[in-house]
Amino acid sequence: MICITNRNLCKGDFLEKIRDVASKKPKAIILREKDLTEEEYARLSVKVKAICDEMGVICIYHTFIDTAVQQGVRQIHLPMPLLRMLSEDIKKSFDMIGVSCHSVEEAVEAEANGSSYIIAGHIFDTDCKKNIPGRGLPFLQEVASSVTIPVYGIGGITGKNLDLILKSGAAGGCMMSGYMQ
Repeated sequence: MICITNRNLCKGDFLEKIRDVASKKPKAIILREKDLTEEEYARLSVKVKAICDEMGVICIYHTFIDTAVQQGVRQIHLPMPLLRMLSEDIKKSFDMIGVSCHSVEEAVEAEANGSSYIIAGHIFDTDCKKNIPGRGLPFLQEVASSVTIPVYGIGGITGKNLDLILKSGAAGGCMMSGYMQ
């Protein structure tokens, strides 16, 4: 399971939550925090990465390419529009580039453009996407079978339905609320 952060869901101290999540040894922690400016993100990312490094968990930065490059972080997760704009030179700064995809066509494009993995969703109904129905397991299966890189499902994923995600051909799932609350 991959943890996607959202400090606004935490009831206590965010960094303590990161330490707790990291102690559970997820495959990675993606520091998402979309509401921060790049400067705020850069300050927070140093602290989160230090915890992840201490706990032996991969910390993947999200969206803020310049911050990742400046801090020497070689893992980034991007929305599809940012991947499309990424130069070949900047791509060389990263060992791992993940991309959020919402269609088979985007998944195929992401793989062709150098993505290391895809997060596809949202799969199940979730409070994070209120009033927008999940795309379902057939969607996840179609995405997973259309590419050769790992695909992770997102949206309403829990320990209870992870088996369904894996049976759909995904490499795993991503969870936000379950880790952050």
